[in-house]
Amino acid sequence: MKRSKMMLMLLVVIAVIAAGCTNGNSTPKATDKPAETVVPVDNNQSGAKEAPALAALVKDGKLPKLEDRMPVAADIKIEDVFEEIGQYGGDWKMPWNGPADKWGVGQPTEEALFRFNKEGNKVEPNVAKGYEVNEDSTVFTIHLREGMKWSDGVPFTTDDVIFYWEHMLKKETFGKKVYDAYYSVDPVTGEKALAEVKKVDNYTFTVTHKYPSVQFLERVAIDNKWFFAPKHFHETILPEFVGDAKTLEITKAWGYEDPKVFLVETGYYDWLHKEIPTLRAWVPTTDPNSDQFVMERNPYFWKTDAEGHQLPYIDRIVATKIQDPSQKVLGTLAGDYNLVTFDARDFTVLKENEKKGGFRIIPWTQPAWTSAGIQLNQTTPDPNLRKLFQDIRFREALSIGVNRVEISEIVTNGLGETIQASVPEGVMGYQEGWKDQWAEFNPERANQILDELGLTKRDKDNFRMNADGSELTLTIIESSTDSAPFLELLKKYFEDMGLKTNLKVVDGGTHFDMKYANQIPITTENISVANVAFRPDTLVPLRVITPWFGHYGLYTQSGGKEGVKPEGDVAKILEYWDKIKASKTQEEIDQYADEIVKLHMKNQWVIGYAGPTPMLIAAANNIHNIPGNMVWADEYRSLGQGHPSQFFIK
Repeated sequence: MKRSKMMLMLLVVIAVIAAGCTNGNSTPKATDKPAETVVPVDNNQSGAKEAPALAALVKDGKLPKLEDRMPVAADIKIEDVFEEIGQYGGDWKMPWNGPADKWGVGQPTEEALFRFNKEGNKVEPNVAKGYEVNEDSTVFTIHLREGMKWSDGVPFTTDDVIFYWEHMLKKETFGKKVYDAYYSVDPVTGEKALAEVKKVDNYTFTVTHKYPSVQFLERVAIDNKWFFAPKHFHETILPEFVGDAKTLEITKAWGYEDPKVFLVETGYYDWLHKEIPTLRAWVPTTDPNSDQFVMERNPYFWKTDAEGHQLPYIDRIVATKIQDPSQKVLGTLAGDYNLVTFDARDFTVLKENEKKGGFRIIPWTQPAWTSAGIQLNQTTPDPNLRKLFQDIRFREALSIGVNRVEISEIVTNGLGETIQASVPEGVMGYQEGWKDQWAEFNPERANQILDELGLTKRDKDNFRMNADGSELTLTIIESSTDSAPFLELLKKYFEDMGLKTNLKVVDGGTHFDMKYANQIPITTENISVANVAFRPDTLVPLRVITPWFGHYGLYTQSGGKEGVKPEGDVAKILEYWDKIKASKTQEEIDQYADEIVKLHMKNQWVIGYAGPTPMLIAAANNIHNIPGNMVWADEYRSLGQGHPSQFFIK
């Protein structure tokens, strides 16, 4: 493709994205809310309609009437449609990588207790129908939808919340510790206190914090979106109720060997298993290990459109297992898939084939810091490497010694700006001038910095050695070959500076284990966060999850029993996070969140070589109600932010 044509496409994409960017600063201030905040319940008094296949089952006596499957009329959730009232029928056809790609079907089908609104700046009731908050944000009263049911027809009530809290989350039966959302912090001493969750009646419960928890609902919407589980299912498998021997027997009957793994699968990744009741719009009907994973409409789904049609519109989700990433593109071009997401690497071939393939490209903004970058583990075990990685001058050399123009052209098809890893404009935490920090290609200065660091000795192949004369090798460990073009370029530029570089690819499970064991010195994992106060994990070392802070996270996670004690600016980040948790107003939260971002700007622990690119949604021309101008973020559940139950095929 000619350069002029590419630039035209780029300008179109950027214009669309810019039109839709939202700014997290629009979050309502705590001082604006009255002493008692009440969120009204949506209302629908019209007679609901249902999919023809369900109506046929009702007629045959195989399914209760629609009014007996839905919540009471006043508690039905009315979903806004993006373009128009839809019609029933059809399959959402997508490629997937099998059970390892759990979130590929998990995020777009998820139904959380609370979810973020389309602007992404505040939460709204979803499974919950409403809530009240007392004046000092210590007591949250949450209301559920009367008459709502699980996908097997069993009533969904407060008992499902209390059961999850008492017997699953607090006892960590599904492999997760109690989420940070449920702890409040004493603003004076820093003491953490676990909340109390109590039943009021069948459709009401309270969450009471010892100290103010201004962002409790936002934290729940991110950390613990479900906050409920089907009591009538889990009490038949949990050892607490059936005994260890019976749980082991059930584990093996399901094809697992380890009960712990089995309980994670059923308690956390529940949407993959047809035996487990759900509140989602679609219910699995096949085994996740099948060549095709199929989810069919939930006859007890509790949402309608404004005219009373029960959602979802689309009959089924059909996820077909692929063996090679190229099948995703080829299948989309051939019409085998009708709603697929891509990153910018596939922009050119998709754009060139839009008309011929009968689909359109819908770009969503990503709050990513970069589309091609690296993280240097600040706690890497090798003392020589750790000293270098923690030296800001070394990070500067690695940044200015690489030609960003070439990186952008080859890795992002020219869509990514030649800028530093930084918070994008329009996203909470944006800092003026950050994107230009160490962004100019200056190999002469990069080599000068490396000399100043004492890396002047060379081996027989002319690679730099450590100051003590030992071998110096930078090892970048990846979990996918997708980044190969970028890494080959990076290797070239690093070795032009005299830094011997090895590239290593391992499978995803091994990569995760190595990350937890602090065995990954460098990797390309990106930072993508809409608001650090909402999702601190990548910027604040709270647990072992993000490569740049390595075992600083283990130190925090273990309460100082393991890992590496944070010092300097990393310790300051944790101090600011504690202040966020103890804040009494939204203004305080915004202030300390901004300070955390500024420390990242100062230190540049994450080095970027090309700016963020949009997430591309390739949608067949006959699929409607897919919104544009949205933010693609994990906090908002990616494509789930578009509320897929209202997508339809015309």
